[in-house]
Amino acid sequence: MHKDSDSIFSFKVAQEEIDSSSMLIEAFGEVDLYAAPDFQEELTRAIDSGKQHLVVDLSAVTFVDSTTLGVLLSSHKRLGPTDGVLLVCPHGDVRRIFEITGLDRVFAMYEYRDDALAALRAPR
Repeated sequence: MHKDSDSIFSFKVAQEEIDSSSMLIEAFGEVDLYAAPDFQEELTRAIDSGKQHLVVDLSAVTFVDSTTLGVLLSSHKRLGPTDGVLLVCPHGDVRRIFEITGLDRVFAMYEYRDDALAALRAPR
């Protein structure tokens, strides 16, 4: 499912079910104050549908702001502390935001999507 934001800036989000308890959510473009409500809606929809693990792929995201970080933290808190939200975030400016804020120690972060998906399949 692709959804275009009404934001001035380019933002898209897609969802793909991984299995009965996991969902891949992939964001594209700038996830800012204007796009964050659409992003939050997708995360909330996945959680409300019973997903216990979200792999949020930020590989194609060019910008995040504090509103986006709040959306991710809110989803993380709803799912609980044990790998509820796994972030795919390669090195670069977006990853640096997580490092500067210390959120790289809150979220399970992976440079590659395959690594995050492998972590889902690993025994818990």
